[in-house]
Amino acid sequence: MADLDLLIAGGTVVDPTGRRRLSVGVRDGVVVHVGPGTPAARTTVDAAGLLVLPGGVDTHVHLMDPGSPEREDFPTGTSAAAAAGVTTIVEHTHGSPVRTVGDLRDKTAYLHDRAEVDFGLAAHAWPGAAAEVEALWAAGITFFKVFTCTTHGVPGHDAARLHEHLTASARVGAVSLLHCEDESLTEAAEALLRASGRVDGGILPDWRNRDAELVAAAVAGLLVRRTGARATVAHVSHPEVAGYLAQERARGAGLQAEGCPQYFLLREEEVLEEGALRKFTPPARARTDDDEAEMWRLLRSGVLTHMSSDHAPSTLEQKRAGDIWNVHFGLPGLDSTMALLLDAVARGHLSHEDVVRVYCERPAQIYGLWPRKGRIGVGADADLVLVDPGAQRTLRSEDVLSKAGWTPYAGRTVRGRVVRTYLRGRLVAEEGRPLGERTGRFVPGRGAAPR
Repeated sequence: MADLDLLIAGGTVVDPTGRRRLSVGVRDGVVVHVGPGTPAARTTVDAAGLLVLPGGVDTHVHLMDPGSPEREDFPTGTSAAAAAGVTTIVEHTHGSPVRTVGDLRDKTAYLHDRAEVDFGLAAHAWPGAAAEVEALWAAGITFFKVFTCTTHGVPGHDAARLHEHLTASARVGAVSLLHCEDESLTEAAEALLRASGRVDGGILPDWRNRDAELVAAAVAGLLVRRTGARATVAHVSHPEVAGYLAQERARGAGLQAEGCPQYFLLREEEVLEEGALRKFTPPARARTDDDEAEMWRLLRSGVLTHMSSDHAPSTLEQKRAGDIWNVHFGLPGLDSTMALLLDAVARGHLSHEDVVRVYCERPAQIYGLWPRKGRIGVGADADLVLVDPGAQRTLRSEDVLSKAGWTPYAGRTVRGRVVRTYLRGRLVAEEGRPLGERTGRFVPGRGAAPR
């Protein structure tokens, strides 16, 4: 082992089954040794007292690049990811959606040398365009993003169109990420609210209401099972939706349920005071500490299968540029998701093993990035994160690296800090500072031919 490039020595390596004090050896960007002892290496890092985690795998990210780079671009967004301990993202932007193989090729070419971390790319499913599924999947997209209601300018799928898309995706083994809100219900609510002249933040939970999400998720789950497709319901906002999805999974549906921190930690009533700074959809549903505790329980138990940020940033100026109806949906989240999960351990909601499972291993497995990503093992990419579990800090908007420049979690004290991030064995961030390496690569999805 004397020809190791890097040795992370004496840290506590964490996987979903437990933790052990081991050293991790890297050669040519790949893990080649996980075991006791300290083999010789060109660079040795003393990780005593630190946890060694796989790099985070955040599979729901919008970097707006190309399309709306004034909101976020790849250099800033992936810098935020690296500093936070995320080494792989799956990105799609609504401003310039990937709909064809040509779009995918153009985007991968455009993104050359613009990323600090590795990335997959999703395509947008368009109603009536199921014929594009096979070619896009073979070209290497990670998943198809499917809306059931028109949002961000992307048209929604009704049940017939969703059935058509899922049938086509099942035929080739493609995966879909489903945004579930029933358009007939959101349209009817919007008409009533607009007629009343309301422009207060309280329109959000009435407009993008619980029933709209539940109806769409229940229909989607049934169709996933009936077509034999594989899909994830995005940003599950409350336990009732998670329950319906679990029922379909128990009946054999290839169905996953994604959680996001905003549905655990932000409260429904905050939109009354914060307005557009809490405009995301589905909106926050939690009302009490018990609601939050139940969401963490669902994540621990696997009913919610994994976590992502749904990073969809806008600057403060952009969030204040119109009334509540017209400003952008979305929150920044790449800067904070890993920190909030580590803090959930300190607060007794999760274990560090759970963090690895829900933010590294399971997303990598669900979206075909495993076994290269999401684990520390021989043959895996050496995407490694060193964590000081006892370090405490307060989240501040002025520390946000995303172009958003703010966080909805400002003022929250968290415990557990990422101190170093390695991408394929190369240091890309230290003590919250990205190093500007721009070594991130496109990672083709599982449908692509081997390269």
